[in-house]
Amino acid sequence: MTGATREMVNFCSRLSYQELSPEITDRVKYLALDFLGVAVRGSLTESAEVVRNFIRDMNPGTKGGVIIGTGLRATAQYAALANGTASHSLELDDVSNEASAHPGVAIFPAALAAAEFEGCNGERFTEAVVLGYEVMVRLGSALNPASHYARGFHPTGTCGAFGATIAVSKIFNLDAEPTLSALGIVGSQAAGSMEFLTNGSWIKRLHPGWAAHNGIIAALLAKRGFTGPATIVEGKSGFLHAYSDGADLSKFLDGLGDSFEAMRVSIKPHACCRYKQGPIDGILKIMSEHRLKAQEVERVTLGILKAGFPIIVEPRELKYNPRTVVDAQFSMPFGAALALLYGKASLNEYTEDNLESAEVKQMMSRVSCVADPELDEVYPRQWPASVEITTRDGRRFATRISHPKGDPENPLSWEELIQKFNELASPVFSKDRRQELISRVRSLETEESIPNLVNLLSTC
Repeated sequence: MTGATREMVNFCSRLSYQELSPEITDRVKYLALDFLGVAVRGSLTESAEVVRNFIRDMNPGTKGGVIIGTGLRATAQYAALANGTASHSLELDDVSNEASAHPGVAIFPAALAAAEFEGCNGERFTEAVVLGYEVMVRLGSALNPASHYARGFHPTGTCGAFGATIAVSKIFNLDAEPTLSALGIVGSQAAGSMEFLTNGSWIKRLHPGWAAHNGIIAALLAKRGFTGPATIVEGKSGFLHAYSDGADLSKFLDGLGDSFEAMRVSIKPHACCRYKQGPIDGILKIMSEHRLKAQEVERVTLGILKAGFPIIVEPRELKYNPRTVVDAQFSMPFGAALALLYGKASLNEYTEDNLESAEVKQMMSRVSCVADPELDEVYPRQWPASVEITTRDGRRFATRISHPKGDPENPLSWEELIQKFNELASPVFSKDRRQELISRVRSLETEESIPNLVNLLSTC
């Protein structure tokens, strides 16, 4: 009997670009542009700079893969590490609801670095991205995200290592056996702790970079003959058993090939945790529809998914007193206060100044978060939220958000995505450079050399 890991690998090894529909190839372009925007802007963060300085010390030179948004280059695994870390630092990267993971920031850094190392065209690159998303999302879904979180793991880091490995293996054109070994190898490198929530540290930002880094190493070792266990997903000591108390192996393979997981990934319009997006949408909807001003608001009650409580609601003393921008990105009261006061929750609002703002703190005190069992009935297929706002003169307004903006059922249009990209990339790249990147990404299948495209991401 064929094991689950081998069955997945066989599927990935056989898949070719010609089998992909226009919808999924267009989706890869859409996700690629979203990734590039967050990676370019993320390069400006202090955490990204620290990682680059480390890489420069360990890896001096001017050759290798582009570190996006800079003039630096590094060996493939270090370029992937830098780009994965930078792109996750804004909390604006894509999300799989069912896996509760951020695929783009693990898959694209690994695939881009591998493409520069090995050389490939746009069709091969597209295959790799589709399969990277497929493995990462299916694995996250099979784990049962709530159980994985309960064990203290971050799915983006753990599942991302597997997705990155598949993407790199495809670009390297590995046969099924070495690809199987590559997954077995990376299974011993899959990591990512949720303990960052206790003090707002940067380590979460490193998780997808580390996953991409490890994916490249695993594929390179397997390419050279290093072996790994063939049952890393389903084995008695394999990933699902080791990382979850509620895993369901059937979700790893059910319907494989019928459609692709990349089609069900969400894009973030707000610069914060995905669990906060629906409640913020609800606040903005009520405030806009009823033309309310922040000073009119007496009380806000937010219905939050159970899985989101330990991430954006608890512990209460931290969520109502965020000390760092990372704390703020994972504080529902803070995000709600921004939406009420500024009518948005973008990068420009998640600042050190707002952490110290008496006005923001006072508005946070009016926000309550409650469990709403009805919301959990559709999780993780949907990430709904409920919002009720009571005004000082006694009026009450309520709404339920079934699909936050950016979900596949409520997507950003290409035009809205391009606007997001331009807003993020404008501090780093000129208008002409941005337009060229958009054009090249939108014709990705005709790209003869991905390294030539990646060169446009350098500031040199």
